[in-house]
Amino acid sequence: MKTFTFILRRFLVWLAAIIAASIVWEGFIGHGVGPSWLFELGILAILTWSVISSFSHVRRVRLITDRVDAESLANRHRRQVEIPFPPADAFDLVDATIRELPNVESIESTKDSLQTLARVRRVNPYGSDKPAGERGRRKPRYNLVRAIVAPGEGTASATLVCEPEGGAWLDWFRVDHGTNLENAEAVTRAITRRVAERRKVEQENARQSETEKELTVAKLNLLHAQVEPHFLYNTLASAQVLTRSDPARADLMLGHLITYLRNSLPRAEDSPSTLGEELDRARAYLEILRIRMGERLAVQVQVPDELRTVPLPPMMLQTLVENAIKHGLEPVTGGGNIWILAKASDGRAAITVADDGRGFSEEGGGTGIGLRNVRERLRLAYGDAASFAIVANFPKGVAATITVPVAGPAGGPHA
Repeated sequence: MKTFTFILRRFLVWLAAIIAASIVWEGFIGHGVGPSWLFELGILAILTWSVISSFSHVRRVRLITDRVDAESLANRHRRQVEIPFPPADAFDLVDATIRELPNVESIESTKDSLQTLARVRRVNPYGSDKPAGERGRRKPRYNLVRAIVAPGEGTASATLVCEPEGGAWLDWFRVDHGTNLENAEAVTRAITRRVAERRKVEQENARQSETEKELTVAKLNLLHAQVEPHFLYNTLASAQVLTRSDPARADLMLGHLITYLRNSLPRAEDSPSTLGEELDRARAYLEILRIRMGERLAVQVQVPDELRTVPLPPMMLQTLVENAIKHGLEPVTGGGNIWILAKASDGRAAITVADDGRGFSEEGGGTGIGLRNVRERLRLAYGDAASFAIVANFPKGVAATITVPVAGPAGGPHA
């Protein structure tokens, strides 16, 4: 029914135009000019052409969209596409999509006003690959593709208009054989595909970051599994010996062990810790070692009380302290000193663990898993807002410094 209505409407429009032309011809030119049968043959040819071109237009529109209605049969098409990107990115995406249309001869882009206008040469869909204007002397016809991007809050909306060049009144007499419909569908599909591809890349990056985070946590858990049983075994063995020779020191050691274990209980994945809590654990750990090592170990802590509330990923300070003991002081016969220092400047807190032990040496200092975990966890939690540095201490030893924002990660997890 839509097909019949469309063809009939164009037939009647052409018939009305012919009748009006005949009246004008009769009024100004008069009768008897040329044979009447030639004039009637011309009228019949025009009406036949209008029916055939209308039918061809309907058939091609059906091939493109598999539907026939007033919207799809029109020569001019409008599309509204929501793009979940900032306006500048959305404009670049739309502009690049239009530029890739076939037979684009000229394009005008205004990024400040977020508008693009392209002039596309219309190709005859039924003839050769050459545009209609290249056959004989016929002037080529053009379609226009206009895009306007409207900004929103973090998103944008693109209005796409595809139409033939010329006034809208010409649509009563001419059809574009679905070429503007093709342009509208092509640009809409391309925008949707580009958005989907960009979303896929973002999701892949997010998955990769999550995988890296899980890998870091797994490495950290492996590190705990390697360190804690050995430490607990030695502490309990030392306490057992002290219960027979020095019960008071044994009781003190067990008290520090209880403090250490209380601060080492597993946390939820995103549960925050603070510098104060991490410092309490490190102090308990060092006090246990001081009982075991005696005068070989000296500990100095200089952390202002106002910095105890600074958010800090769990076990990070402990990793630096254990690293200083195992690879700095234990290999040295006479032991040495451990310093834990903290200071704030420009909204950032710098926490340093230093020793005067063996320092950097050719023998190396272990596998480096602990320090790699520190760097990776800082990157995942803070991005570029945090840093980690390890340098030689003067006159000997090593100093490792973690620098984090006093306010903690901006909307991110602490672990």
